[in-house]
Amino acid sequence: MEHTIVSRDEWLAARKALFAKERAMTHQLDALRAERRQMPWVKVDKPYVFDGPEGECTLADLFGDRSQLAIYHFMLTPGSEHICPGCSFTVDHADSARQHFEQADLAFAAVSRAPIQRIEDVKRRMGWTFPWVSSGDRAFNYDFAVSFTEEDRAAGRASYNYGLTPIRTSPDMFGLSVFAKDDRGDIFHTYSTYHRGTELLMGAFNWLDLTPKGRNEDGTMSWVKLHDRY
Repeated sequence: MEHTIVSRDEWLAARKALFAKERAMTHQLDALRAERRQMPWVKVDKPYVFDGPEGECTLADLFGDRSQLAIYHFMLTPGSEHICPGCSFTVDHADSARQHFEQADLAFAAVSRAPIQRIEDVKRRMGWTFPWVSSGDRAFNYDFAVSFTEEDRAAGRASYNYGLTPIRTSPDMFGLSVFAKDDRGDIFHTYSTYHRGTELLMGAFNWLDLTPKGRNEDGTMSWVKLHDRY
């Protein structure tokens, strides 16, 4: 791993120059986060129902006793044996993180279209403990733009990531959606992000981005595997 070698004083000058850029970017991110928090909300009028390990549950049930809910749309397609390594990498962070953000009034759950028994099998294999439910072939995944019918894919109507990515082959994609619940129990959709927007959830990348090799990829996430396959 070749790199320019300098004196300590030269390194400090270079570090201070980069620090000024990092500090400016931090302030820009603070402003962006504030703008995100001020996004308008959309009331959720559909009575979304999911299959959980104890039977049917509703979107409201996933909040528990908290007023905010983050849902990770995990790519686990009915009839497929494939477990998405990228989704697995993302939710590997969830159990350790949620012990903290659940103290800040945020619940977490994952949703997939695969049957609940398949979900439970994967969850057991990977050692995850977060709530994970099945939307089956109900409207939830389609309404939040992470699943696409065969007809829409064939006709070129399957649009992902706010229209930036046409989907031709995969029936399911990934993303994050955030909801809020008011004192009356009404639920609102406040935010969704897809594709590279979900890097916000991948804490390991933040560590790697500080190192000389960075993410050390030969293609996007090329080394990422299910954690029981390393």
